[in-house]
Amino acid sequence: MTRRQAREYVLKALFQYEFTKSVADRKEIQEGLNSPSEDIVEFIDDLIGGVIKHLKEIDQRIQSVSKHWELQRIASVDRNIIRFAVYELLYRADIPAAVTINEAVDIAKKYSTLESFSFINGILDTIARDNAPNETKLRKELKR
Repeated sequence: MTRRQAREYVLKALFQYEFTKSVADRKEIQEGLNSPSEDIVEFIDDLIGGVIKHLKEIDQRIQSVSKHWELQRIASVDRNIIRFAVYELLYRADIPAAVTINEAVDIAKKYSTLESFSFINGILDTIARDNAPNETKLRKELKR
């Protein structure tokens, strides 16, 4: 399983979470995905848990840059793609912003409408630029 496939799984899990307020635990993830590597399970677990833990802050950040769009008016698939990508941008300094944005855009092209990927790209690009000084600082700390 690739990180792209893991992100697609995360999208589905977050979509489900919006309606049920529950997500699969690590064991269910492993069983449901035909025994993915431990690295992939950790990645999935981190993205899902991180988004849920920081949901309020993530949603506030999205709302602050999505001009003329209330968060609840954004399609659920798009909203959840943006959420996990914003989590990566803000909390995963080990993943370059360009990779996060490209992955989110490609997943949007697969799971959403033709117009969605440019909307998602705009929001994520703005957040990435706003976060750039913090990202540089975190990357330097990781290299130590």
